[in-house]
Amino acid sequence: MDSLSAPARLLVARRTAPPQFAGMWEFPGGKVEPLEAAQDALHRELREELGIGVRLGAELLAESASGWPLNAKATMRVWFAEIADGEPRPLEDHDELRWISLTESGEALTLPWIPADFPIVRALLAAVAGSERVPLDS
Repeated sequence: MDSLSAPARLLVARRTAPPQFAGMWEFPGGKVEPLEAAQDALHRELREELGIGVRLGAELLAESASGWPLNAKATMRVWFAEIADGEPRPLEDHDELRWISLTESGEALTLPWIPADFPIVRALLAAVAGSERVPLDS
């Protein structure tokens, strides 16, 4: 996000691989390594994939405590975050980054998202709109 205190834009990334997801949009991030905390993994992945450091806010909670379902075996956790240092660039796994509006939901809802990310997009838009009183900075 562009700001934890007054979010108006969301940074999204277009995948280059695997083939079934190439050209689709997603939330940047990645896998948690063994013995790594989820928040530490997010910091590491954003540095590797986009070349940025972030300040984390609140987590966008899913119905399950383990996170948002990606498939039968994997889940994803999502945090509100703002860039603390660096200029985002598509360094790994992506060919384009784009800032999209959080106040005009049409832009976010019309992108071709990786299917598992689309419910998260809807929840994020609802949270930012205030329909789910989520504190964005913790």
